[in-house]
Amino acid sequence: MEGADPLNVIVTGVGGQGNVLISQLMGSALVRTGHHVTIGETYGASQRGGAVMSHLRISREAQYGPLIPHGQANVILGLEPVETLRVLGQYGNPDVTVITNSRPVYPLAVAIGTAQYPSVEEIVKALEELSSKAWLINATDIALDLGASILTNIVMAGALVGAGVLPLAPEEFEQELQESLPADRLDFNLKAFRRGLAEVKAR
Repeated sequence: MEGADPLNVIVTGVGGQGNVLISQLMGSALVRTGHHVTIGETYGASQRGGAVMSHLRISREAQYGPLIPHGQANVILGLEPVETLRVLGQYGNPDVTVITNSRPVYPLAVAIGTAQYPSVEEIVKALEELSSKAWLINATDIALDLGASILTNIVMAGALVGAGVLPLAPEEFEQELQESLPADRLDFNLKAFRRGLAEVKAR
């Protein structure tokens, strides 16, 4: 992945988890540092709870098309573990790095008992077999510890930056938060971002 141009990053989750916000903040921060960034969004269902995926194509040299070809992701950031696995199956390759939240969001079929959700052990095994490196982050628990589950996406952004897979330093992303968020939300989001950083650095 080192030196990849474009660097292909996918942020995936379900509607309402805030992955579109992550991709916008990341993209803006990377543009500030002199990169060309193209973002493409795909939606599995136009409602809360449907699959959502953002493609970021990051380059020092050129502007690329918005959608990453199948099998060519360098990094997958997942806010929901089974969605992460689904995207990994389509866009992954033996060199991909995967970072996913551990907390499931159960689809309706699981909730009503007509389908089964895989165990954490099954998910971890599959992630490790299909990637070069896989991180499982308890981001929702960290966000709840900070007082709001809505901060899960910013915790995951911290994990992404902390993993060293982007050409982006922590202080550069923090500057983007300071520029983009209202003052009454900034402190909580900075704390969430730093907890995500620390979670990765501790491993």
